[in-house]
Amino acid sequence: MSRMRALLRRRPEILLSPLVFVLFVAGWEAAVRGFGIPAIVIPSPSAVLRALVGGILSGELVEHFWVTSAEVILGFTAGASIGFVLGVLVGLFPLLERTIYPYIVAFQTLPKVAIAPIIVIWFGYGIESKIVITATIAFFPVLANTIVGLRAVPRDQVELMVAFTASRWQIFRMARLPQALPYVFVGLDVAIVLAVIGAIVGEFVGSQAGLGYLILQRNFHMDMAGVFAILIILSLMGIGLHLLVNAVQRRVVFWIGSTHDRVMGA
Repeated sequence: MSRMRALLRRRPEILLSPLVFVLFVAGWEAAVRGFGIPAIVIPSPSAVLRALVGGILSGELVEHFWVTSAEVILGFTAGASIGFVLGVLVGLFPLLERTIYPYIVAFQTLPKVAIAPIIVIWFGYGIESKIVITATIAFFPVLANTIVGLRAVPRDQVELMVAFTASRWQIFRMARLPQALPYVFVGLDVAIVLAVIGAIVGEFVGSQAGLGYLILQRNFHMDMAGVFAILIILSLMGIGLHLLVNAVQRRVVFWIGSTHDRVMGA
């Protein structure tokens, strides 16, 4: 008991976070029942829970969940890979920044909702178009953070390595890349959450499966409890992917203690 009290004193969020959730759900349920809010406007948490459990037991939510998960993971992987490679090239070669980076920024400013129908026309209604849309949304945070990270290495450190006749590859591998990795993982953290949004946007525009497709179907049938159940699944998916990226970051960037926290707070 004393250990539990000491733990709660050090980390009160262990108790406060679940308490906030319980109070929020209880207040939501009480408001819906007390004010007689129609289910088509805001469903009660109990109705959402029934829809969630029913969808899982029937297998419908599970089937569409795996489709959206594949779109998110494949799109994120493609977008993050392209963003990292381009970020390295732009960060190491100033000429590329002056020639191609303005076009990359211009492409990023395009609303992805506006170009999503074009991508669907080009790649079809299958999973391919959703992967492309997700990749276009996910690549820029990785690109931008990679560039910033590569330029964050102290100049005197680079000059010292040059004085010792280090090659450009050695400087990149031993100085620039280790310095950039915390920034890269911040970009990955942002990109993985945006990847979920990108996959749903693609499914909204045109799809035959996925949680976004299921949201449209349930909206059409005025099943708000079913829609809220899917939103909960999407939130849990985003949280899970965020925690996964953080776990990988702690494994890879093990030599830097709180750099990730400093970058996030910057």
